[in-house]
Amino acid sequence: MLAESDETIVIEGNQYFPPDSINRESVRKSSTHTTCPWKGQASYYDVIVNGDTNKDAAWFYPEPKDAAKEIKGYVAFWKGVTVG
Repeated sequence: MLAESDETIVIEGNQYFPPDSINRESVRKSSTHTTCPWKGQASYYDVIVNGDTNKDAAWFYPEPKDAAKEIKGYVAFWKGVTVG
């Protein structure tokens, strides 16, 4: 399991998991960054499962803009990662 929490925050259809709910053995920081006009600069993690790497399959906002301050450090997943 990559993450588990009853306290996720849903924004734009994505579930953001609290930082302490992430299995840190299954993620590795990536050098990728993107920018959202209202959330700010996102940083990414590669997700590692059974020795396979899914590059940039998780993202988070280390220093979000004020409009998104509630998701500071929270992690969301995509690229084939099932959230349910």
